[in-house]
Amino acid sequence: MRVPQSGPVGGSTLPASMVILGVTVFAYFLQMNAFAETMRLFALWPLGTPDQIRFSDVGVLDTGFAPWQLVTYGFMHGGLAHLFFNMFALYMFGLPIERLWGTRRFLIYYFVCLMGAGLVQLLVAAVTGGVYPTIGASGAVFGLLLAYGMMYPNSTIMLLIPPVPIKAKWFVIGYGALTLFFGMTGTMSGVAHFAHLGGMAFGFGLIVYWSQRVGRR
Repeated sequence: MRVPQSGPVGGSTLPASMVILGVTVFAYFLQMNAFAETMRLFALWPLGTPDQIRFSDVGVLDTGFAPWQLVTYGFMHGGLAHLFFNMFALYMFGLPIERLWGTRRFLIYYFVCLMGAGLVQLLVAAVTGGVYPTIGASGAVFGLLLAYGMMYPNSTIMLLIPPVPIKAKWFVIGYGALTLFFGMTGTMSGVAHFAHLGGMAFGFGLIVYWSQRVGRR
């Protein structure tokens, strides 16, 4: 299944995927220098969050859900490793997708996946009753991973651990199934597994919608 391009990435223009990468890295260091305030304002808080909550070691925060958090949470991260792996994946999978689709379509896709993952996380928090902030671009990155696997299913990806090659389509299917297993069993608590799957689901829906509009499979 291929989605038609909306225009090539300009030769001398910095790709939008790399702009997002740079802004996210900058936002991380801003977050580290004003942790309490950025978490209060820009992390994704559940709809039922009390007006005040005791959070980590920073004390009591005046907080709560705000609509802009469905975007801003994706520019915050829980540590350098979290930031590195998400930005590495954005570089590896985002650039090829942006070259194929064009900048406009890439940006629409990225933020639909990011916000879709956030909406799924809000639903999970409402069902479980959990009151905790969500941060990270992983939902959008999982959407990009899905797009790469669908656009380039037979391309080879070299895994980091273990260092073995695997076709993109099998990597996407395996990683998605593993994430679902982790979410259903509660493995690796503290990771928003269903939000990751939500990014994939919204991305898949958007790819199917685009493809049906032009009658291509």
